[in-house]
Amino acid sequence: MSKEQKNINKPRIGITIGDPNGIGIELILKTFLEKRLLDFCTPIIYGSGRVISFHRKALNLEDVKLNTLKAGVKINFNGINVVNCWEDDVKIELGKASPEAAKYAYKALEVASQDLKDNKIDAIITGPIDKNLISKAIEQKFVGQTEYFAEKSGTKNPLMIMVADKLKVAIATGHIPVIEIGTKLTTVLIADKLKSLNKSLIQDFGINKPKIAVLGLNPHAGDGGLLGSEEQEIIVPAIEKVKKENIIAVGPYSADGYFGASIYKQFDAVLAMYHDQGLAPFKSLAFDDGVNFTAGLPIIRTSPDHGPAFNLAGKSIAEEGSMRSSVYCALNILKHRKNHKEYNQNKLDRTALFKGLDGKDDAKSNKKESAKGTEV
Repeated sequence: MSKEQKNINKPRIGITIGDPNGIGIELILKTFLEKRLLDFCTPIIYGSGRVISFHRKALNLEDVKLNTLKAGVKINFNGINVVNCWEDDVKIELGKASPEAAKYAYKALEVASQDLKDNKIDAIITGPIDKNLISKAIEQKFVGQTEYFAEKSGTKNPLMIMVADKLKVAIATGHIPVIEIGTKLTTVLIADKLKSLNKSLIQDFGINKPKIAVLGLNPHAGDGGLLGSEEQEIIVPAIEKVKKENIIAVGPYSADGYFGASIYKQFDAVLAMYHDQGLAPFKSLAFDDGVNFTAGLPIIRTSPDHGPAFNLAGKSIAEEGSMRSSVYCALNILKHRKNHKEYNQNKLDRTALFKGLDGKDDAKSNKKESAKGTEV
């Protein structure tokens, strides 16, 4: 394969700028100061060349060269590309939270999601936004980017997984008010989330036989029913249900003990019952390089595990570790999904070799081949 062909075949990674007044653009620019990243992917930033140039100058990051894509301009497979998502002359006020700026964050999201649908990019990293500001800007409720991509891809039950090097925390109920958690949790919901988590660990992270922990809802995981019955009536039946489908799920664990005693090191992932139960310990343990990944979608979407941090904007002190990890995470998931698809295709092809001339399976041959196929 020629060098030019190799460059063309690199994954095209779309990145939305997030809120123009926040730290999103700073994180992107600092991430690609690491030149070797361009050996692995072709970044395509969704926002505005003028807005990004403003940030480059304000942050003294003008060494980061950009290729603004206009009509007739080809993608630079060796550089950083920018898609202009609007022509408006936007006033940038670094550090100011405003619906006016949030409107442009949403525009970038819309253009990028359409390009993802049209197969112009292979994965998307979303910059940090303020959900409340976007809701005001578009005059309708915007729950979050997880739910946004679920709706765009026609997925009813997306799964938020917080990812770090040796820690993966999935959330059963997502972005809902705490008062609604008890009414949303059901045995069916938890079982479905465990199946989705197990599938994602296999196809997205290359873990052959995942071990999943499950947290309880109540303090001390209900303490045998003294502090609540949800563990016995809802969570345990869900665990038993998925075990019948050969999913390794263990629990329910008390959340404080699970993280405090480092039990998480014994598992590939954990399913938390609600947002803060999972994210508070995750961010305490992995804030600097944590990634938010939306599992259960036909597309790949990751993002930093923090918001636009208006208080840090324009000061050149924001840490880009989580953004950089989001890029690497998306690239790794792309690789694992490709390998998983090829493995299953080869498995089907090998099985076909042992079909008899009459179209019936040779049971003995298939049994042997199945045993070989489990070796990784």
